Amino acid sequence: MYQYSKPDNLVELLENAAAKFGNYNLFGQINPDLKIDWTTYAAFKLRVDNLRGGLADQGIGRDDFVGIISDNRQEWAICAFATYGLGARFVSMYEKELPQTWEYILRDSGIKTLFVANQTLFEEVKSFLDTIASLTAIFILDDSENHSMRSLEDRGAQKPTAPVFPKAQDIAALIYTSGTTGEPKGVLLSHGNLTSNAAGGYALFSDQLKEKTTALSILPWAHSYGQVAELYNWLHFGGNLVFMRSVETMGEDLRIAAPSFLLAVPRVFNKIYSGIHKKMHDSGGIAEKLFLMGLKAARRRRELKATGKSDLLNELKYQLARKVVFAKILEKFGGRLKTALTASATMNVEIANFFIDLGITIYDAYGMTETSPAITMNAPNAWELGSVGRPIKDVVVTIDRTLTGAGSRDGEIIVHGPNIMQGYYNKPEATKAIMTADGGIHTGDRGCLDDEGFLFITGRIKEQYKLENGKYVFPAGIEEEIKLLPYIENAMVYGDGRPYNTCLISMELESLKALSQMLDIRTPLAEFANDPALPLIISKEIAAHLESKFAHYEIPKRCHIMTEPFSLENGLLTQTMKLKREKVLERYQREIDQLYEEPNTKGEPE
Repeated sequence: MYQYSKPDNLVELLENAAAKFGNYNLFGQINPDLKIDWTTYAAFKLRVDNLRGGLADQGIGRDDFVGIISDNRQEWAICAFATYGLGARFVSMYEKELPQTWEYILRDSGIKTLFVANQTLFEEVKSFLDTIASLTAIFILDDSENHSMRSLEDRGAQKPTAPVFPKAQDIAALIYTSGTTGEPKGVLLSHGNLTSNAAGGYALFSDQLKEKTTALSILPWAHSYGQVAELYNWLHFGGNLVFMRSVETMGEDLRIAAPSFLLAVPRVFNKIYSGIHKKMHDSGGIAEKLFLMGLKAARRRRELKATGKSDLLNELKYQLARKVVFAKILEKFGGRLKTALTASATMNVEIANFFIDLGITIYDAYGMTETSPAITMNAPNAWELGSVGRPIKDVVVTIDRTLTGAGSRDGEIIVHGPNIMQGYYNKPEATKAIMTADGGIHTGDRGCLDDEGFLFITGRIKEQYKLENGKYVFPAGIEEEIKLLPYIENAMVYGDGRPYNTCLISMELESLKALSQMLDIRTPLAEFANDPALPLIISKEIAAHLESKFAHYEIPKRCHIMTEPFSLENGLLTQTMKLKREKVLERYQREIDQLYEEPNTKGEPE
């Protein structure tokens, strides 16, 4: 049994934060005038207290499940902490989700009270009141004439209910993994799991995370990464969180919020990187020349620094580009951003260095929902580019070479610590399969530890496959690199038991249009998308992009251009934007088979 440091439950975490930072701003909402409307810690806690009373009046008590379907907003957090204060369990779901997934989660968890973001969602789920036995009430977060969350708060204000302070081992949340295969699994996370994980991450960045540090809330709180690294972490130090309005407004929201710290996933930075390069290329002229000069000087500066040398002329070039070009790019982030943390995939080293040169250091972390979620983390005092960092406080990582062989450099990553889940809800066999005999977790990821304890991810055990020639392939890394090409939205590499790798490519419409213009192709866009020459063009571009980064056998030889994107709506992506490979294969097996049928007579990459 782990000895958890105080606060060891989320109720105590909030009580401490409100007492210490009561007059500080906690949550900010960007209004139609593009100004920020703030809610203080004290005002937030008052609403939590009122809703806790309302939920108690509704009959919610210890170990009951309360659910929510909503994007990030202060009402999300109010519902969560009101639930925790009754010793009940909080179940979060995404707004953009298939209705059958909501229904599955509601039935599986036995949710009694459900909150939904707006009237539209209420209309979609109100029939569940008649079909799901456990569900007794649905409330709307937006102000509404009926079923409003505010009405429940008003009831609670008249019936004050003192908070329950759960034990560290008590369940706080049930977070359903979106699952690349099979049905979702509900991960039971305790108060101690979540508070220890938030504290472990904060300890590594305490010099960067000071009172009133601002972040733009990008990560969905329906996922453990957003909940712990952003929401619970920020309560430790009195920080401010501004809600992003939508993915489409992210650029404008960054300028308005002017964050000094940002939590995101690598894909966000990859798209920004591609966008900056494209804009500079399109601008041309002196701006592009200064930009390229600055990047070259920055690269040289890093090389010199590694050897303890310096070059005055090179430094002047770098500083000129920094003042004239880089500063304008940083203004797009609000002008204050210096530090970022990413997880879900390892940052491309080239792109990480690009942002370092601009003045933004991005640290990689690694985890999974079942580990609350952080396992390892790079930080200012312990950082190795290309790695996902060292284990956070009290977490132990070992490498099991049972599947890879005793002499192998890498193996399966096994984790022990206070962050390990309490199990999968209603799934004892699945719990048994993932847990080790001594209470650890089989991550399913391959990795290795260097001599200084930094962890490097080498692949996903379930996703690896063997080509016909016996060579093993880990497709995820290849796919991430392919997606750096500016006109490619998504990609899936395949070659299990085949003579070579192939690739399914999803292209954005605007990118397809730009590519046709660049190639001076006059045919209508729909015809161009189905032009037999297009896969050949793309295959050659991919091969040229990958040849210095991957072995010859790893590079896809042929590709199929999809006319639909990988998306949540068509069931090909999880909520965390991971490919549902089995679903993709099921839908595109015929197209993949065709990529292996004809001999190479068209000049495809060999």
